[in-house]
Amino acid sequence: MDAESNLLSIFTPKGSHDPYPALAELRRTRPVHLSETLGSHVLTRFADCQQVLTGPEFLVPDRQWCAEAFPDQRARPAAEFFYSSLLGTNGPDHSRLRGLVAGALGARQVAALQATAEKITEELLDAFADATSSGGTANFQELVGRPLPVTLIGTLIGVPRAEQGRFERMGRGASRLLEPVRTPEDWARADRAVVELREFFGALLRERRARPAEDLASALLEQRHAVEPPPTDRELADLLLLLFVAGFETTTALLGTTVHTLLSHPGEFALVRDDPALVPAAIEESLRWDSPVLLTERIAARPVEVAGVQVPRGGSVTTVLAAANRDPGRHPEPDRFTVRRPDNKALSFSAGRHHCPGATLARTEAAALLGRLVRRFPDLALAGPPVRRSALTLRSFDDLPLATTG
Repeated sequence: MDAESNLLSIFTPKGSHDPYPALAELRRTRPVHLSETLGSHVLTRFADCQQVLTGPEFLVPDRQWCAEAFPDQRARPAAEFFYSSLLGTNGPDHSRLRGLVAGALGARQVAALQATAEKITEELLDAFADATSSGGTANFQELVGRPLPVTLIGTLIGVPRAEQGRFERMGRGASRLLEPVRTPEDWARADRAVVELREFFGALLRERRARPAEDLASALLEQRHAVEPPPTDRELADLLLLLFVAGFETTTALLGTTVHTLLSHPGEFALVRDDPALVPAAIEESLRWDSPVLLTERIAARPVEVAGVQVPRGGSVTTVLAAANRDPGRHPEPDRFTVRRPDNKALSFSAGRHHCPGATLARTEAAALLGRLVRRFPDLALAGPPVRRSALTLRSFDDLPLATTG
């Protein structure tokens, strides 16, 4: 196939299930490919993706870009939120908002959540054990993979536990804007979710202003004057909305893919089971092997060259994180999954100024889960074909059937 056909094949059900052969061929034949369909330069090599993600010449798509690219959509609640949130800001606005998040999700703050993460993990694994106690199978994602990050980020922010399941469903609707191609239904679902979630987080902030609590909503209100200019109430509500949605979506994907990949490689699962010190390395290799986020877009702030190809000012560049992570130029034998891989470095949480601020929290949750999972269920096994979520950008499972008896 030609380069464009190779690229478009990953948008099919079969290709999205396993995009890696097509991405490997694209990286081999056309590592910088200008896609007419996407209107973007598609990058599949590690060094090229890293250059774009860390280079000052590249910006994230923001409100101005949205007004030009989607003039008919820019007034929609979802577009207005997405392209003015932490994900869609550049320069001083981004630094100002990120400073607030860094103070709330730093290493010390995440370490303080360790006990909470462990407690929630044990509760969910108890339910998983009950569901499989008689030799039956259970959907790991439904019982553990989704509720763990939803409960932890919800508790951190201040979302009542009784509301977290409903909010997770709305968050999945809002995250459809991460897809490179959005349908009218995607926009409608995202609009409904953003309107309702904004209302909730606005009300939560008003309540915390009157009655502070030990949660992130109260912390942001207390710290808002630490940055200049202080964030507005809408900006704070949007920040909580983004942290909630991003805080469970990518981590849900990470938990499911880590467990599935280890169980698909029984020898590697046995290594981790017999040596729990390998848990962090197993998480890093899982991030490299099957990135929770397939790709992300940047816009050239000025004319710039990438791998000998000129990208004009305003030109779109798509960094395919999953392809970069399997670049043999960075990781020898990239299609081999090994928890003992040396010098392992993945771009799964992006890089540069927009490196995911929740990466430490996601790793903490994954470590809390994996360490307990291999200890409590040493004979854990796949119990049927998993069902992937119907999405391209977020590589997650909706159904991951497991058995605990091998």
